[in-house]
Amino acid sequence: MKISYNWLKQFINIDWKAEETGELLTDLGLEIEGIEPFESVKGGLQGIVVGHVLSCEQHPNADRLKVTKVDVGSGENIQIVCGASNVAEGQKVPVATIGTTLYDPEGKPWKIKKGKIRGEVSEGMICAEDELGLGKGHDGIMVLDAELSPGTKASDVFDIENDLIFEIGLTPNRADAMSHWGVARDLKAGLLRKEVSLELITPSNSQFRVNDRTNKIDVEVEDNKLAPRYCGVTISGLKVKESPQWLQNRLKAIGLSPINNIVDATNYVLHDLGQPLHAFDTAKINGEKIIVKTLPKGTKFITLDEVERELHEEDLMICDNEKPMCIAGVFGGINSGVTESTTSIFLESAFFNPINVRKTAKRHGLNTDASFRFERGIDPNITEYALMRAALLIIELAGGEITSDVVDIYPKKIEDHQVFLNFENATKLIGEEIPKEIIKEILTSLEIKINNITEAGLGMTIPAYRNDVTREADVIEEILRVYGYNNIKFTEKLNASISSTQVIEDYQIQNKIGSLLTSLGFHEMLGNSLTSPKYTELSEMLNADYNVEMLNPLSNDLSVLRQSMLFNALEALAYNINRKAANVKLFEFGKTYHNYTNGRAENKHLTLVVSGSKYDDNWTHIPQNSDFFYFKGIVSSILERLGISDYSEKGVSNDIFTEGISFSKNNKVLVEFGIINKKITNHFSIGSEILYTDFHWDAVLEELSTENFKLKPIPKFPQVKRDFALLLDESVSFDELREIAQKTERNLLKNVRLFDVYTGKNLPKGKKSYALSFTLQDDRKTLTDKQIDKIMKKLQERFEKELGASLR
Repeated sequence: MKISYNWLKQFINIDWKAEETGELLTDLGLEIEGIEPFESVKGGLQGIVVGHVLSCEQHPNADRLKVTKVDVGSGENIQIVCGASNVAEGQKVPVATIGTTLYDPEGKPWKIKKGKIRGEVSEGMICAEDELGLGKGHDGIMVLDAELSPGTKASDVFDIENDLIFEIGLTPNRADAMSHWGVARDLKAGLLRKEVSLELITPSNSQFRVNDRTNKIDVEVEDNKLAPRYCGVTISGLKVKESPQWLQNRLKAIGLSPINNIVDATNYVLHDLGQPLHAFDTAKINGEKIIVKTLPKGTKFITLDEVERELHEEDLMICDNEKPMCIAGVFGGINSGVTESTTSIFLESAFFNPINVRKTAKRHGLNTDASFRFERGIDPNITEYALMRAALLIIELAGGEITSDVVDIYPKKIEDHQVFLNFENATKLIGEEIPKEIIKEILTSLEIKINNITEAGLGMTIPAYRNDVTREADVIEEILRVYGYNNIKFTEKLNASISSTQVIEDYQIQNKIGSLLTSLGFHEMLGNSLTSPKYTELSEMLNADYNVEMLNPLSNDLSVLRQSMLFNALEALAYNINRKAANVKLFEFGKTYHNYTNGRAENKHLTLVVSGSKYDDNWTHIPQNSDFFYFKGIVSSILERLGISDYSEKGVSNDIFTEGISFSKNNKVLVEFGIINKKITNHFSIGSEILYTDFHWDAVLEELSTENFKLKPIPKFPQVKRDFALLLDESVSFDELREIAQKTERNLLKNVRLFDVYTGKNLPKGKKSYALSFTLQDDRKTLTDKQIDKIMKKLQERFEKELGASLR
């Protein structure tokens, strides 16, 4: 938000440097992000002086050029070649001397240099008003007052305004500071703490008079909840024209483009007092009546930007007897505004429901100065005052007279807030006891009325325009920001308590696993929870009926909450692959959202996605693509790091994975992983094989143990390894073999490993060969050959009996 320092001084007569004022405003919570100079004429007419044309003769080599001798007060006359038809001897003219910087209509600088024009020396430039930024005329050079002395600076002749503009990073809660008046109120309170007492200068409306009642416009508000207060008045006999220079300068200083005197006056009061206004041409109000109401869904309406919009049934509209004229608090219509032919207006000043205005603005993708203020909450008690202020300004600028009484529909007054402040609570929150008298002074300076005071605290009435101050904590924050955060002392002693708990904290587990994954070459990503509803079409596992839809989506591609984190991962992969980063390993902790028939649900997940090689290219090893078993090892290492074991393994059969496995425990799926179906990766234009893991994080957390782990010594006795080469049916899985082996020998069998798979020649049809390694160990003694042979025989018999296996 831009605030003009000159404008601010209209409310509070401060003589501080802008930097000092900016520091105070920042301390008060109105953070100054920058201070920029403003000049009503770009360049400030630096280098432009008054010149006296001593002679003017025809250029010998050009019919349309004149050669002049000009006295610029330097002691030596200079020669200037000029192409203006109106240049003549004896004139006083503005001259841009050599080295002066001028600006073209687009604001680009160019410098005056000594040169030759068609063979004649030219040592400057006699300027037209548009070349100096003083107007738009280019019919000829400017002719100045003959009484001016040569060499007089042009900046002393013309009224050039120099200003300093504060760029304030206004927080959404500070609706009270969305105007120069609001900033001045805060500044006054801050100055009092600096022992500088200045009065807040409030513009007077004492000159407001109703001249006659010949142009009355009736007003009807159908829903007072959407428009709690609505004011209006008619002004007739107006002449629409360009605004005076002072008003144009005010608006230009804060980045607004002047339009005409009527519109500029409403914009001025908006930024002056914080009250949005709208002017309707009364000639375009059918039936001489304003109706504030909602319209049926789908009603077409063309706004000022010439865009046809389809209205929502909750959009509040300003209508006449036949048609809508304006989206209340947001944007005007194309057929009801002020034009050059307007002679009479109905001036509107209102307080609209902030929530309704915000929803309407978001629905239509509009963000105007008016909606910015309405949706945050303006002061409901200055609606009529601002209307009168604007009406007087319009009459000053455009003539005319007030031709109706002020309409003020305000059936239920918006009350001030009542809050009690406990002194003890204030001390606890602030960390330091502030004297009660100072607290009272601060609150009074903020226009907070103190109703009663006791030893325990204060009873207060908070003005309605401070809609962000409704609780005791809010009042304490107000006291603290005016008192000064920098004035709160730090204690030399720091007290802290350490709690002992057995509770498993999710964030700690995430940090632990995140560290593990980064050590394995992964990078953490953060995907948007908002996604496209079209993604549910890519898998039968997702149901469009379960989408959680946004009421006011930013776009169709971000209109639902994600049911799966897979598509965020694939979007990130595609982005990287398209930028030649093919070897990508990403992980994300996040949530999925579901709108089931029995209620909504949020589920936590950890997802991993891998593409390309296991490692970046290096001369020390041959490049290897990330494969399923490499990926399975990462998944297993995560579960091992979490202390989860004894889980069962099962194949996954769905349209997301072409090959996949799930790990489960206690009838709960902990994780699913595998190779993503080509149909899905093709949608993202990814041609390579993609490995994806989805940890059901809630289920994982339930399996974590809070018990202390136990240490055991390294076994004293050696391990023994024996191998089998088994001929098996193709349908037999390694998981079945391992399960049978573990049931056969529970005590001495420590590990079963598959180290070779063979299919093809020299094997019967429908058969495959598995080579298994068995690790045996007794913690109490060394195993004998007899014991080992007995165990291996039992294993062989069980494999033959249950799976039809045979030794090769």
